[in-house]
Amino acid sequence: MITVISCTNRANSNTLKIAEHYVQVLEKQGVKALLFSFGDLPHDLAFNEVFNKRSENFQQLLNQFIIPAQKFVLVVPEYNGSFPGILKVFLDAVQPEVNRGKKTMLLGVSSGRAGNLRGMEHLTGILNYLGMHVHPNKLPVSSVLTLLDAEGKIKDEGTLKAIEKHAMDAVSY
Repeated sequence: MITVISCTNRANSNTLKIAEHYVQVLEKQGVKALLFSFGDLPHDLAFNEVFNKRSENFQQLLNQFIIPAQKFVLVVPEYNGSFPGILKVFLDAVQPEVNRGKKTMLLGVSSGRAGNLRGMEHLTGILNYLGMHVHPNKLPVSSVLTLLDAEGKIKDEGTLKAIEKHAMDAVSY
């Protein structure tokens, strides 16, 4: 199973729209994929879960999306030249042995030109430190505001093809 994670807790984010599309691409390939949105995280994550005071809600999210996953696709928006703080807090709240040895694909999202390349590099260092394997094919999705139509669907043919190739790499990785 592959868990695709929308790594922001911002409501109605473009990151979530890209992650939803990614899950659809995987499902068309016959792969079991789950979508996990950080919008579903407990609001007190930084103050309770990080200090090992597991809430039932957080443990259920781990049991459903994180523990059984063999692979992850992290859809990571650019926040202040890197990745969102909620992602770092989440990583701090999960015991490293839960994900050690698991494979991870990264897809960066930004409204600018670089597709969060810097954030994906920062994140790669942390994931490697945690013992996770990060695929070298990191997909930067740039200018996301112009890539989506009024319904939030990706309208750019090149981006659609790049996501399909990235998803094929995720399956074979």
